[in-house]
Amino acid sequence: MPPATYLDTLGVVICVVLMSISTLFYVVAGQYLIGKLLHLVPISGYEGGIQAFKFISLPVVVGIISAVGDNTRLYRSFFLEEIGKDYVRTARAKGLSELRVLFHHVLRNAMIPILTRVVAVIPLLFIGNLILESFFGVPGLGSYTIDAIHAQDFAIVRAMVFLGSALYILGLILTDISYTIADPRVRLT
Repeated sequence: MPPATYLDTLGVVICVVLMSISTLFYVVAGQYLIGKLLHLVPISGYEGGIQAFKFISLPVVVGIISAVGDNTRLYRSFFLEEIGKDYVRTARAKGLSELRVLFHHVLRNAMIPILTRVVAVIPLLFIGNLILESFFGVPGLGSYTIDAIHAQDFAIVRAMVFLGSALYILGLILTDISYTIADPRVRLT
């Protein structure tokens, strides 16, 4: 979709609105609408086994919706930057199809900053989101760490800091490996 069209402007406005709303609002609105009014899932708590899905689904949906605006705007800027470059105009002038230009040239070059962004998400997947865990009553490593801080159990706090650091370093290594898969030119430098 070319920039500055009505659809693009509408998408940017929607993304800015989604970015402007606090995660806490998404939590409260999700609990009220989906949990209390529609009675589709429990508002908070956790049960193991097969029942875990109904307790985890609302926090996952809220986490995704709260991040959509920010990520969409960021990825849009990556793609628009690549689409405006000379090699894209050259590929189009050579007669390549639009799908080939977008997927082979633009996507490959836009993947580098996208893969870099993924590194910040990897530790959060394991350590958890403190807001979501505390408001939904879902046990996780984030709430476990907060409980350890309150209890002054520094061995657990050190272990969680080590785990977060190790996951971040693992994410950096995986990002470097994925760079070589996404763009073979990285191997040459």
